[in-house]
Amino acid sequence: MSDLAFEELEDLLSHHNICIAVKEKLVKDSGVADESAYDNIVAKLLTKPRARGAIIFGSDQEVAGVMRAVRRSNATGSFSWIGSDGWSARSLVSDGNEAEVEGTLSVQPQANPVQGFEEYFLGLNVENNRRNPWFVEFWEHHFQCRYPNSSKTPYNQKYTKSCTGKEKLTKQNTVFEDQLQFVSDAVMAFAYAIRDMHRSLCQSKPGLCDAMKPTKGTELLKYLRKVSFEGLSGDRFHFDSNGDGPARYNIIHFKQVANGKYRWIRVGEYNQGELKLNMSDIQFKLGNPKPPESVCSLPCALGQAKKLVEGESCCWHCFNCTQYQIRHPDDPTQCIVCPQGTVPDPHHVECQDIPEEYLRPDSGWAIGAMAFSSTGILVTMFVCGVFIRHNDTPVVRASGRELSYVLLAGIFMCYSVTYALVLRPNDIVCGIQRFSAGFCFTVVYAALLTKTNRISRIFNAGKRSAKRPSFISPRSQLIICTGLVGVQVLINVVWMIISPAIAIHHYPTREDNLLVCSSYIDASYMIAFTYPIFLIVICTVYAVLTRKIPEAFNESKHIGFTMYTTCVIWLAFVPLYFGTANHVALRITSMSVTISLSASVTVACLFSPKLYIILIRPERNVRQSMMPMRYSAISKTTGTAGSGSMMATVMVTAATCNQKQQIQKHVPPVETEHQNGINGPKAETKESGTQTAIPPSGSNPSIPRSSPERLQKVNNNYNVGNGPLALMSTVQIKDVPV
Repeated sequence: MSDLAFEELEDLLSHHNICIAVKEKLVKDSGVADESAYDNIVAKLLTKPRARGAIIFGSDQEVAGVMRAVRRSNATGSFSWIGSDGWSARSLVSDGNEAEVEGTLSVQPQANPVQGFEEYFLGLNVENNRRNPWFVEFWEHHFQCRYPNSSKTPYNQKYTKSCTGKEKLTKQNTVFEDQLQFVSDAVMAFAYAIRDMHRSLCQSKPGLCDAMKPTKGTELLKYLRKVSFEGLSGDRFHFDSNGDGPARYNIIHFKQVANGKYRWIRVGEYNQGELKLNMSDIQFKLGNPKPPESVCSLPCALGQAKKLVEGESCCWHCFNCTQYQIRHPDDPTQCIVCPQGTVPDPHHVECQDIPEEYLRPDSGWAIGAMAFSSTGILVTMFVCGVFIRHNDTPVVRASGRELSYVLLAGIFMCYSVTYALVLRPNDIVCGIQRFSAGFCFTVVYAALLTKTNRISRIFNAGKRSAKRPSFISPRSQLIICTGLVGVQVLINVVWMIISPAIAIHHYPTREDNLLVCSSYIDASYMIAFTYPIFLIVICTVYAVLTRKIPEAFNESKHIGFTMYTTCVIWLAFVPLYFGTANHVALRITSMSVTISLSASVTVACLFSPKLYIILIRPERNVRQSMMPMRYSAISKTTGTAGSGSMMATVMVTAATCNQKQQIQKHVPPVETEHQNGINGPKAETKESGTQTAIPPSGSNPSIPRSSPERLQKVNNNYNVGNGPLALMSTVQIKDVPV
């Protein structure tokens, strides 16, 4: 086999993912090769015991030497041969080496009988075939005799019998080669090429013209490539673009048809690029039709990659891909890591998407959170309905209707945030969550801060002077509350511009695929809560500062209790939020419940006392009951009048709802400790809607100023819902809604 042919074979094998374990060359001239050369070749083949398939190109003499070496090496049955047409179906190879050759698949040029050649050849003898100088040697070899007057040769000297000339070739003593067609086609191809060349150059004139003297091989090749004719066998003949004749081959197989009986049989054909093979007729070993396994290394299992042995393209070791790796789809020698959000399948063949994890509305966590929120919404709507129905009653008006409705709206939004939190995250939902989480709290605590600030300013102003504080009207309170809420809106707008809310996949571990909003993966959600927490702290401070306001105006105490409870809730929420980063359902549920719980505390602490009066004790929801029934003893003072024992008459303003009425309550005189007093002017009570009025500085100077701490509570059996009313000796106190 030529080097070029072997290179072509290597390319074809590589193209079909077939590699070569051992490459050895047969000795070209088998006549000079001794047995050791073939023994060495077989020994090298045996170094790869798993590579059992062997393609062997050579002549019948060379291949016969290989088969004998296989028998000497006790390697009979170790190889399955694929042979070339140079030794296929040759008795020189198979005779005596049947066990070694068994199972061979080989190719043989497909040839049909040449019509008339058999009759022609059987009619030849030495006398009528003098033109063939080698025919005498063939005659002597065929009949094992020496022809009279023939030349001596190394072969006829051993013949003792003389040929008589009466010998005759017959079908019984003559075997014809099956490839005679190719000899015939080759001769006729040259004949047609010379004819075509003569017609072209000599215009079919007899003999050779000057253009063909001498005949150039390159010119003749042009005509030879173009010939096309029907041969003596009846088959069409032509050369293809590569200069090869028609590719027609029989696939033959050396098979043990019975115990100890071997034969070459035809099992298929290859014709013009089409292969037909009858696998049922192929038997590599008697009684074992299964094809032999010829590998240097077994294929790696699923999820394993190859590590090639240095210098060997057919041999490798297998190693497992790691937990999050698969074998490279295009390179079996590498493992690749699955991208984030995917994990290998059980066989480590492909990466599979991890199911998205997010709080689904049908999960137990979401159902529980929504049930809590829904209950809160119903309660809030009930409270709002009660307030609207009793909108003009003293309790509702005294509680500051405007801020109460703002507070209820904020509480309603707190409960509604839950439904945004349980939706599947997308960019819009994430934007709604980010905005609403902080906004609803801001509405609630902005209203509470406005209430507590107003109460504090009213009573602090009473200590310093009799001048009415600024910005305590309902409109002013709404403007202040709106301004506080506007700060949160501004923060959200700036935050949205700098870092837009988007839904992303978060991978805290290799086996997690969390579909969350971008604010979820870090502490940026706390940006939405920073400002509400600031309002909570300020409200709590105000609640502490107003804790000693007289009991008649005790809504500040309710606000204080609300803020204390809210602080406890949020102190518990912060570590829970940051401690559940890998548990989406628990984290979102904790946020939802915390928001709803804060709203519930506000409803319970601020509105339940008012609902108690409105629904259960309606007899106390009247103007007269809005007046404090408990009286304070006036501090002892020194009067300027001449009488020794004076009775001070004090008129106290009650919180009413009807500005057109005036209610006066005469406070019985209380004898001072020194039995000296002055008759002070009456403090006239007037209704002023929801506005607290501080009397002018021209009030009776003879009534000494007294701090709330020094006032003794006498008979106050009703707590006005709009805040504490202090009995200050120099102050007329009108309605003080909060």
